[in-house]
Amino acid sequence: MSSPTEATSATHPSRDPGRPLASASDEPVPPAPPQSRAIGWRFPPAFWTANIIEAAERAAYYGWFIMLAPFLTGIVGYSDIQAGYIGGCFAALLYLLPFVSGAVADRIGYRPALLIALALLGSGYLSLGLWPQKHLVLGSMLLIMLGGALVKPIITGTVARSSDEAHRARAFSLFYMMVNLGSFCGKTIAKPVRVSYGLATMPILSAAAIGIALLVVALLYFPKSTTATADGTSQPPSTRSITEALKQLQHDFLQVLKAGRLMALVLITSGFWIIQSQMYASMPKYVLRTVGAHASPEWYANVNPVMVVLCVVPITYLGRKLKPVTSMAIALGLIPLSALGIAFLPQLLGAVGPMHPVTFAMLAGIALQGCSECFLSPRYFEYASRLAPSGKEALYMGYAHLNNFFSWLIGYILSGYLLEAFCPDPAKLSAPARAEYTAALKAATPLPAAYAHAHYLWLVFAAIGVVAFFSLLVFQQVVRRSTAAKSA
Repeated sequence: MSSPTEATSATHPSRDPGRPLASASDEPVPPAPPQSRAIGWRFPPAFWTANIIEAAERAAYYGWFIMLAPFLTGIVGYSDIQAGYIGGCFAALLYLLPFVSGAVADRIGYRPALLIALALLGSGYLSLGLWPQKHLVLGSMLLIMLGGALVKPIITGTVARSSDEAHRARAFSLFYMMVNLGSFCGKTIAKPVRVSYGLATMPILSAAAIGIALLVVALLYFPKSTTATADGTSQPPSTRSITEALKQLQHDFLQVLKAGRLMALVLITSGFWIIQSQMYASMPKYVLRTVGAHASPEWYANVNPVMVVLCVVPITYLGRKLKPVTSMAIALGLIPLSALGIAFLPQLLGAVGPMHPVTFAMLAGIALQGCSECFLSPRYFEYASRLAPSGKEALYMGYAHLNNFFSWLIGYILSGYLLEAFCPDPAKLSAPARAEYTAALKAATPLPAAYAHAHYLWLVFAAIGVVAFFSLLVFQQVVRRSTAAKSA
């Protein structure tokens, strides 16, 4: 699962958000001038430097974020519910702040802004690892949130400035590859670090990765101050003030709120991403508590990006004749099945070879989520862009990412309540129940009564997916009738 900014780059890497979608009646686009074609895969040094920085930052983030929920309860001492509120607000705001932080980066310059962002990230990770106390953790996470929100628009802005319109697709394809490479490496390293040195060590490792990125910026990152265009000219970056950016943000937000169809689609697809968000919110704790500390939730999460990389091209090709809403309906139909599989496969199949039944169910469920994501993401942004009035494509595409804001906020908070109700922290059990729990894990026998209904957690999320699926069908019927009425 990628961040909203990253997802857009992956699904529409060549699309200029400020340009209307082409229709069948549009005149053919003239070929790029020879100067643009000669660039090929050659990009300026700042482009490659930015991608190295992105890979290091994503490795630091995902290696830590995959175990954030267990860290907040097991190391810091928060309850599941408290950890749900903290993680939900952190993740939601992290994806909302780039609407403002991009203006900050444009105003002060990419290089100083990136140095500030990485300094904030490094300080946040380091303080989180050295002083994981309740009265300090929120401040450390605030530093990480501010730094992460500032990094996103800088790196994507550098990719855009380092390529012209004819080669932007290639540039963003390379960028998205580095995003997934960093995510994969971070989560892969997280497991042996946790087992060998303890969960509290992971933020220190993330701080080290940010330190490497900071060194790369100081020595090698010198971006252009202009954006290349297809005709070989240059466009200077925005110089609007922060106050002007905030006023524009308020104006745009109110305008989008009035766009009923877009907001309805945002809320409906939030149901999909609420289930996807459990790969970080519920899955790590659920696996560690029902399988044991030797389980590998960090590695299980890597199944999702692997499935996306393997399936997105063939699924997009095979489904090219499907209408966007049909493709989205397939995704929303598959996603609750993944939650149902995680809930019931352990009871139906038992152990599968050497694998614990929960492990097999989790791997199968996450793989199905990756496949369903391939049906949703590309067509969702295509459909959202078609809802935009002419000249408002960039605005609509930006706010189409609000589904991630709602999904993290709702999904993470709900996870805390469900974990506490159905899959509680073993440290909160009574002494006899904790002894019974420890013995059951060692002998691979049924867990105590407190965990008898642990799978109910996934049934709640499956129900959310079902509601989202039928809501999309209703949405499509309303749109059809409205369109037919206007045509009549």
